Amino acid sequence: MRAKITYVVTAAVLVFYFVLVGSRGVLLIEHGTLITVTFGIAVLVLPAIGVWFLWKNTQFVRRANALAAELDAEGGLPVDELLRTPSGRIDRASADAVFERRREETEDSPDDWRCWFRLAVAYQDARDTPRARKAMQRAIALHRANAAPSPSGDHSSPSGV
Repeated sequence: MRAKITYVVTAAVLVFYFVLVGSRGVLLIEHGTLITVTFGIAVLVLPAIGVWFLWKNTQFVRRANALAAELDAEGGLPVDELLRTPSGRIDRASADAVFERRREETEDSPDDWRCWFRLAVAYQDARDTPRARKAMQRAIALHRANAAPSPSGDHSSPSGV
């Protein structure tokens, strides 16, 4: 819950910043000289990129949370079996051992989004955020591909009923 609150507060601060910067860009454009219009357009590009980035990250988080909820309903969420230091941090050797198991599981079933989801969690526990994000993106893509209707438009069940 704390992560959600942090995300919402950060997103709200960013939106406020985007509005503030955007209004300055509009003021520059309204001034009407070649240089201020050029700077105004350049200033408007920054909030546009920021809004796009915030939107993409929000979509990613929502999709990852949906996968987590589905996996939880199936009883397939990874169990927290990691050893921790007295301060509560994850023990690196423990995270590496769990990661190796998850990596092997994913290599055995490379088309299973559940394996990629669990691998993403293992990457995150091993403090490898870029790879965790890529693994989660792969899990999302596999899940969406499996959930998409067949290209022929045939929605009948496999038994033909």
